[in-house]
Amino acid sequence: MKQPKKSNSRWQLLLGGAIAGLLFAAGLGLVPEINAEPRNGDKSEKTNVQELSSLQIAQGLSDAFAEVAERVNPAVVTIFTEAEVKRMRGLSGSPFEFFGDKRFERFFWQQGPRGEEPQKQQGLGSGVIIEADGIILTNHHVIKGADEIKVRLIDGQEYEATVKGSDPQTDLAVLSIDAKSLPYVTLGNSDQARVGEWVLAIGSPLNANLNHTVTNGIISAKGRNAVGISRYEDFIQTDAAINPGNSGGALVNLKGELIGINTAIATRTGGNMGIGFAIPANLIEKVKTDLLEKGKVERGWLGVYIQNVTPEIAEALELDQNGGVIVTQVQKDSPAEAAGLQAEDIILEVNDNKIDNTVELSTQIANTPPGSDVRLKVLRDENIEKVKVKLGELDSDDIASLENGGESALGLKFSDVSHDTRIKFDLTVESGAVVTAVNPGSIAARAGLQAGDVIVKFNRERIRSAEQLQQAIKDTPGGRKALFAVRRDNGSFFIAITMPEK
Repeated sequence: MKQPKKSNSRWQLLLGGAIAGLLFAAGLGLVPEINAEPRNGDKSEKTNVQELSSLQIAQGLSDAFAEVAERVNPAVVTIFTEAEVKRMRGLSGSPFEFFGDKRFERFFWQQGPRGEEPQKQQGLGSGVIIEADGIILTNHHVIKGADEIKVRLIDGQEYEATVKGSDPQTDLAVLSIDAKSLPYVTLGNSDQARVGEWVLAIGSPLNANLNHTVTNGIISAKGRNAVGISRYEDFIQTDAAINPGNSGGALVNLKGELIGINTAIATRTGGNMGIGFAIPANLIEKVKTDLLEKGKVERGWLGVYIQNVTPEIAEALELDQNGGVIVTQVQKDSPAEAAGLQAEDIILEVNDNKIDNTVELSTQIANTPPGSDVRLKVLRDENIEKVKVKLGELDSDDIASLENGGESALGLKFSDVSHDTRIKFDLTVESGAVVTAVNPGSIAARAGLQAGDVIVKFNRERIRSAEQLQQAIKDTPGGRKALFAVRRDNGSFFIAITMPEK
């Protein structure tokens, strides 16, 4: 069989690529109709065809990006924050300080007089105007602890901003500035966004001189959870370049709609590595509306402690699957108890949506309004059960919710001693509250607590769960000394901590 000439092959590839690009450009409405005459010169048989060169197709897509950037950029703002913090004297500047990462400070300690001294700490972030009268979205972590917040528009005007509401559980905050008739971006439907769809990210990476930087990429994935960024996670993943300072900035589609607020990056270097996460617009809509109308975010409450069904648990329970979450404990007087949920039940679905892990379950329940009925598909003793639950309202100060753990004002996170935490931290104790994370520079960190420590007693009272420890900390007056009995590795010791003022 004769092989086709290479020139013909190249022409076919070029033609195929041009046709594919043409169809895409036509779908965006970028391609004009062109009258083409038949080759026989008969002008009476003109037909409307779309006939463009590859350069014209590329130019059409380039124009689409530029038009979106021109429309959206004026609605993106740069946010400057200032807070007074106390730092130990003798601590030198760290090259990681700009990124707000204090974990490395201990490597830059210099000998000098001990003690704390107040210093001004400045921060940089981005935000998006979503209403013409000055309502702005950003991340909670951008404005957390700030004594002063300033917003700079694209034309250089600066305004003092006030916090209308903030939600650390989703890392969202709503700001307001005293201005009218501002350019703004409308929220899109993030559920309709598709993996592979082109998006633009706009913000102020690294420093204020790089404000209104526009980068492009695609949606790499949707529904990312268990990332460890916030308590309730349902992130859009993108490969659009995002760096420190982009937090709170816009992720928009080619229609110019806001489909996400850029929040974090996965990185080993501190810079962009092509993995960024944005809070989806549909979650933003609920949080924003609750904060503006009710002053808080109302969340559904089920009332169970849960953990992932690991391969080891699945094998022990003789399950054919690893999906779902297992109920380790049902709270007393909770909606779950009223509905008849039991320990060792495995929750497989919520309202016909498959559940693979604890973050998915907690996010879906929390995003459902209190008082709503939810349908659970539960595996119990090898039988599938259908359970209907009327959700209660989650108390924002109560850790007894959907997660098997909590966080206190001391700056440490902790959870129950479970199968997972025993494996992760190589624990030998049967009960207590295991420390899963300690915030750098916090009261707990200065006292010497570390991840993997197990708090077994608080003020001489035996601690058997994270919920019990959280309540004990909450009930202890500010200014009082509290005694923690701690197990670390194979040893035990005590730590006395002055409780912070409530």
